[in-house]
Amino acid sequence: MQHAAFRFTSSFAIVAAMLATGTASPALAQDAGDQADRGAGIIIVTAQKRAQDQRDVPLSVSTLSNDALAAVQAGGGDIRGLAGRVPNLNVESSFGRTFPRFYIRGLGNTDFDLNASQPVSLVYDDVVLENPILKGFPIFDLDRIEVLRGPQGTLFGRNTPAGIVKFDTVKPGDDGGYVKASWARFNTVQLEGAIGGNLGNGFSVRASGFYQRRDDWVDNVDNGPGNDLGGYDDFAGRLQLQYEDGPLTARLVGQVRVLDGSAILFRANVFRTGSNDLNGIAGPGSEFRRSEIRSDGINFQELNTYNVGLTVNYDFGPATLTSVTSYWNGNLKSRGDIDGGFGNAFAPSQGPGFIPFSAQTRDDVPSLDQYTQEVRLASNNEGGFGYQIGGFFFNERLNITTLDFGAPADTVAAAIAVQRQVTNAFGLFGTLSYTFDNGLILQAGARYNNDDRDFSAARPVDTRPGFLGFGGPVPTLTTGADADLVTWDLSAVYPVSDEVNVFARAARGYRAPSIQGRLAFGRSLSIADAERTMSYEAGIKTVLFDGDARFNLTGYYFNTEDLQLTAVGGGGNVTALLNADDVEGYGFEAEFAARPADGLDLSFGVGFNENEIKSPGLGVAGCGAPCTVLNAPIAGRPGIFSIDGNRLPQSPKWSVNWTAGYAVPVGNGEIYAFTDWYYRSRIQFFLYDSVEFSDDNLIEGGLRLGYRTSNGRLDIAAFARNITNNVSATGGIDFNNLTAYVNEPRIFGVEVGSRF
Repeated sequence: MQHAAFRFTSSFAIVAAMLATGTASPALAQDAGDQADRGAGIIIVTAQKRAQDQRDVPLSVSTLSNDALAAVQAGGGDIRGLAGRVPNLNVESSFGRTFPRFYIRGLGNTDFDLNASQPVSLVYDDVVLENPILKGFPIFDLDRIEVLRGPQGTLFGRNTPAGIVKFDTVKPGDDGGYVKASWARFNTVQLEGAIGGNLGNGFSVRASGFYQRRDDWVDNVDNGPGNDLGGYDDFAGRLQLQYEDGPLTARLVGQVRVLDGSAILFRANVFRTGSNDLNGIAGPGSEFRRSEIRSDGINFQELNTYNVGLTVNYDFGPATLTSVTSYWNGNLKSRGDIDGGFGNAFAPSQGPGFIPFSAQTRDDVPSLDQYTQEVRLASNNEGGFGYQIGGFFFNERLNITTLDFGAPADTVAAAIAVQRQVTNAFGLFGTLSYTFDNGLILQAGARYNNDDRDFSAARPVDTRPGFLGFGGPVPTLTTGADADLVTWDLSAVYPVSDEVNVFARAARGYRAPSIQGRLAFGRSLSIADAERTMSYEAGIKTVLFDGDARFNLTGYYFNTEDLQLTAVGGGGNVTALLNADDVEGYGFEAEFAARPADGLDLSFGVGFNENEIKSPGLGVAGCGAPCTVLNAPIAGRPGIFSIDGNRLPQSPKWSVNWTAGYAVPVGNGEIYAFTDWYYRSRIQFFLYDSVEFSDDNLIEGGLRLGYRTSNGRLDIAAFARNITNNVSATGGIDFNNLTAYVNEPRIFGVEVGSRF
């Protein structure tokens, strides 16, 4: 982990300076995600690009409370920690702290290639982060997190048929800030802080910083004693300068992330044929321990991302004109031991279990450039007619290099494959709403989407032996894809009483065509046509007992035509895109939050999702490892299994989350306790269903005990994450052996923070 000491020292100096200046400023808490008083009462969201009471928003939207967000981040947690914290949301990654994959209501994409398209968009301060390496940007100094379920094509455009995860940062304004520092197991250190204030003459500034590090904590037992893997250094910073002059507000932002650490750890033969129980490195029946592994490969991950953006608002009185301009740049190097073990069938020794051959690959993004521009005009009136109209432009230039190594410790690749992708998209959108005197709100919106993608791929170098069947170099292959489509939505919200609103919504969503050209192991390109989702939902949203309780319930049904699927791995280790004729899904989300007594806060959420692939004749290759496929083989197609009737991968039927917090006044503050829990039911890892590549359930809990002063100057706490030390596989590799990766270990530590 290069430059780790420098980063730690610099970050510590910044945080120390914030603490030093904190005593000179008034204490006004700037709590991340300050939507409501610890989860109950009225919640303000910006799901429709304007601030609204969530009851007036005609779709299923969830937020994270202050305490829940703090719990997720504790002890080195990253964006994957959002999994299950609201109903019907799953997040996982086969890369680790980079490249998170999001799933909402079962819709997602298990593709691991670095140009993978997802039906869940991540939106950071009104800017879509399209490429997977951007989506893992750390979550810090946030004003709110919102999860919007169902198609969001009208206001947010392409690649949102499942929904979006939306982050809004704290903006410059009043003087003040916060700082917090924690230490946890495996010498995990987290430093986070922000400071801002008025500079005079209409200018204000806010600087935010975030740093996480962890020592290597996993012992590779095949290279002698001592921990070798699992560590990282992750730094992110944000600087915002804002200017206000009457109706004009302009905000300039710069952001950076630098990550240096381990890629995710694949574990060979962690399953045995006929079971999804986890085995240790000594083989079937041995105790599984996260802290030990057998590996003969090289493992590292380096990521750098940079952003500059400008948001300008001009309030004309009846309407506000907004321009959002953003440029992101990034690069990545990630190498892992894909077979997850030591040696192979041709080596003097091997293990754990049988390793048919070594698999060592490295995936790089030498350059990623994303430019987005949105201009919109939105009415300011609260009653009568309301509207938003606007336009959006997106440009992405992406280069990918994949290197395959002949031997685990090789540094010169035996094969090199390259991809180049250029995407241009634009959209024109508008919404109209009318609020009647009785509170009924009717709304309609539409968006024209146009997408164009040019793609080329080649394998210029391939010195691997011919018996492996890769066929030598592949000349440059080129193709393209384009589509244009109108997405739309219709909705109604009606206040049955001052406490209860009901709503209904129909919406059409869209995912742009995708191209896959991972030629390190294949010799052809694959294209998936655009997918179209039609969604219907209805529900109830309430604020009860004078704001001491809140209950929301939404039921939904969707049908997706030409759903884009990715067949990954399998016996031929080929990644290919597919279109399923139809996928149907239905279910519900229910959320409850209450303050039944002074100091006591409770929340409970449950999501139910049923989905089914309906595409007769559609099949994928089964596992190359000796697994037990539960689907029927397709006649005349050896090794191909039908996925018609299957559930979508990584889509649990049930997800449940619950929290409880209690505080007792003591002196000038309070002693408090907070616990949060998440459960999900069975998931399968691939499009085919098998006994081994699945996980029956996962349950994780956290606990926080501390003391905080009423003025926010001091918050000191002990915490633990995954307190039961639950061990669950979260994904797998199926072409070599029964390989999987697992959830994060139990973490415990202490944290101290201050607001000023």
